Amino acid sequence: MIIQSNLVPTRGARQAVAAYLVVFGAVLLLMMVLGLLMRLNQGGLVTLPAEFFYQSMTVHGTGMVGVAGVGGAAVLWYFLGRHVRLTTWVFVLNLLTFVVGAGMIMAADFIGGFAAAWTFLFPLPAKAGGQWEPWAAAVHLGGLLLIGTGFLLFHLDTVRAILGRYGSLTRALGWPSLFGSDPEPPPPTVVASTMVAIANTLGLVFGASVLVISLVNLMVPQFAIDAMVAKNMIYFFGHVFINATIYMAVIAVYELLPEYTGRPWKPNRPFLAAWTMSTILVLAAYPHHLLMDFGMPRWLLILGQILSYVSGLPILVVTAFGALMIVYRSGLRWDLPAGLLFIGVFGWAAGVIPAIIDATIIVNSVMHNTLWVPGHFHSYLLLGQVGMLLGFASWLGRAAGARMPSRFGIAAFWIFVAGGIGLTQSFLYSGHASVPRRFAEYLPEWIGQARIGALSAALVILGTTMLMARLVAGSGPAGGAR
Repeated sequence: MIIQSNLVPTRGARQAVAAYLVVFGAVLLLMMVLGLLMRLNQGGLVTLPAEFFYQSMTVHGTGMVGVAGVGGAAVLWYFLGRHVRLTTWVFVLNLLTFVVGAGMIMAADFIGGFAAAWTFLFPLPAKAGGQWEPWAAAVHLGGLLLIGTGFLLFHLDTVRAILGRYGSLTRALGWPSLFGSDPEPPPPTVVASTMVAIANTLGLVFGASVLVISLVNLMVPQFAIDAMVAKNMIYFFGHVFINATIYMAVIAVYELLPEYTGRPWKPNRPFLAAWTMSTILVLAAYPHHLLMDFGMPRWLLILGQILSYVSGLPILVVTAFGALMIVYRSGLRWDLPAGLLFIGVFGWAAGVIPAIIDATIIVNSVMHNTLWVPGHFHSYLLLGQVGMLLGFASWLGRAAGARMPSRFGIAAFWIFVAGGIGLTQSFLYSGHASVPRRFAEYLPEWIGQARIGALSAALVILGTTMLMARLVAGSGPAGGAR
């Protein structure tokens, strides 16, 4: 096995990573504000037109998934560039396609009125019942397709670079060490990046295919696809993509905690086995999103339930256990980036528990259309994935020379954490009480929970703004990839 090395960054690479994080921060805060407005509306504290609420819901869901991908891509590219030679212009192109695509989506939704949620379920875009014009659906779907194309090129470039260094994807996954006696497995960053490239390339291809079909259907209604097949393709794409954003972000944990503790993160056989298992499981577990669809084959739903119990556990277990072992008695001096990375692992682990509960068919039939679902995915995305990304951004800001008063950083951290826990728990409690999701107007008995969620969301926005100030205060990140 080829021994890892650290490549020297270029100035363009450093500037590209900085641009990614600026876009990440700006779009993240905008999507958070939309989320706050929706909770305020549900709590009766502001009054939004129903059309604007569902347009905001569509932009919020789509934008949060996209910006999570942008932040995750920045982490992956930054650290993978220490081991393989990546192409800066492809990285920049991905960001440009995201910015243009996001602009198209917001124009289609807020100007054109498109409000079919992030799922854009076929044939809803073409059958709007007068709520939006065909052009709005076409622009929204076109924006998604453009963003997906950028991410596909990004992953193909990582595959090219990994193959150029390691010769095959199986070697990059560490199979010679997992199944043989090779004493030099690839570093954790390469293993994780390879898994993400394999899974997300497949997910993006399926997503692009159903988007093209939907776009053609807008112009030629006779050109159609079975609605259930389309829904499977959409949820396969969505499930794989959002999980990939977490797997990209966790690379920051693998790279930075060893830097803090002086202990290497060793890619032993359990670690390599976990990532290989998850490469398969993340592709096969998506049917748990379709447990309420009576048209689905029963065997596929049962398989989806079983696989959902274990799909995220291998990586989570080796990551959480590894993080605890690296930190335990290491003499680690906690600072803002280290704290955010650790809370990110906690949020990821905490979010998996209600997700597994919801993936049980008998529970799903009662809970899936309630706020229980936003509760679990806000846990492992807001506290988990976004926590890791903010830790990465804070670390980069510090590396670039940004200085923040210690009390300011401590306050920002605890405001973000308190708001995140409050928001996720308000969702989960509301879900337990059968409060429905995707409703603009609430019954009186639901309003109090929505107001708690709104207050928590405001704290999250405040904490996130303070944390991003650490990056803005810097002149640009130090380090990166070619």
